[in-house]
Amino acid sequence: MSATDARGGVLFDFDGTLADTIPLIVESYHHTVLGLDLEPAPDETVIRSWIGRVLIDVLEELSPGRGEELVHRYREHNLSHHDALIRTVPGAAGLVTDLLEEGVPVGVVSSKSRRTVIRGMRVTGLPEVEHVVGMEDTGAHKPDPAPLLEGARRMGVDPARSVYVGDALVDVQAARAAGMVAVAVTWGAGTRDVLDAADHVVDDVAALRAVLLGGAGPGAPGR
Repeated sequence: MSATDARGGVLFDFDGTLADTIPLIVESYHHTVLGLDLEPAPDETVIRSWIGRVLIDVLEELSPGRGEELVHRYREHNLSHHDALIRTVPGAAGLVTDLLEEGVPVGVVSSKSRRTVIRGMRVTGLPEVEHVVGMEDTGAHKPDPAPLLEGARRMGVDPARSVYVGDALVDVQAARAAGMVAVAVTWGAGTRDVLDAADHVVDDVAALRAVLLGGAGPGAPGR
């Protein structure tokens, strides 16, 4: 890819894709639902299936009418432990840097707040990107394509020539609904049997680099 290619871009999910936030999220959910007397009590597999969805939607389903209260409880715990529990994904910062240096438009589209995403990017040493779309930026959320299409609009790229990279089923579904190439990574929340619905499934950043900079990404022949 190069800056002279037809205008496509790469949009990334954040949690479980650009940064390893899974332990932080799982612990925050455990803390939040403790004492709700849920039957059955959600285990880690169930909690991981919630990742990628908007927080209030999950918590309102768990305890109708208490969603806002539980969101406050979750965020209080999550933010107080954020910097200690978040981890880098080896090679992710270098890949984003290389995409930017190649002139590829790069954005981040997440179901969490924009402010928290930017904080996480700074803590994990990811390069700054101009466009970060958070849950407050659209009325509909993944698996709806609205957040991805908003990201493409802000970046000035053609969704049909763009890629969305994520780690959960909702990411794959949103990418397909937006008309983007769906790339799924296996180091986050999703299991391979679920992620196989993507156009590309990769197990490490080296394989992701090959997809994005090796001819299958924005501006590649045939796209």
